[in-house]
Amino acid sequence: MFGDRLGSANQFVEILADTGVSHGLIGPREVPRLWERHVLNCAVIEDAFPQGAKLIDVGSGAGLPGVALALARPDLDIHLVEPMQRRTEWLSATVAQLELANVTVHRGRAEEFVGVLSAPWVTARAVARIAKLARWCVPLLDGRGTVVAMKGRSAQEELDSDRRELTKLGLVESTLSEHGTTVLEEPTLTLDLTFQPKQRVTKGKKKR
Repeated sequence: MFGDRLGSANQFVEILADTGVSHGLIGPREVPRLWERHVLNCAVIEDAFPQGAKLIDVGSGAGLPGVALALARPDLDIHLVEPMQRRTEWLSATVAQLELANVTVHRGRAEEFVGVLSAPWVTARAVARIAKLARWCVPLLDGRGTVVAMKGRSAQEELDSDRRELTKLGLVESTLSEHGTTVLEEPTLTLDLTFQPKQRVTKGKKKR
């Protein structure tokens, strides 16, 4: 999964178990299962993104999935968006310690980066229900972009329940995908939602 970056992945797990816990980013009870439940759980969604893709991780928190993806896929251009200062400071320190040249940290809410930061791919893990998450993520998409939302067993129920609102946002395609079937005991589920931005109609001036 991590190739020659396995050592860095181990270092990331150690950081999560240390300052990740002391900074309140990871609960102490999660330490024994950091590898499978958090780092590998996030890294396996790397197969959702094409070579050299630019992507935004909304609400990155402890760098999950963003940092895990950066370790698994050094070809990706990853932007971590996180509103809390103490978390962005921790993320910046972690990215520097791991020497991840393919990661940029941004402090602020997703809404603040509309028109400033955009990408064909946006991802998030355990941030909000899919309709609310889409309202934050869709404005950051370039053209016909895709939101890859990490979800649990409620993924299909959320999609069915929120489909009308998603359609209003421009949803044109949806897929429920499994990742890491050969790596994890319980595969990671993502809702892959492709959106087509609505074209603004500019009305011409009426002739007198």
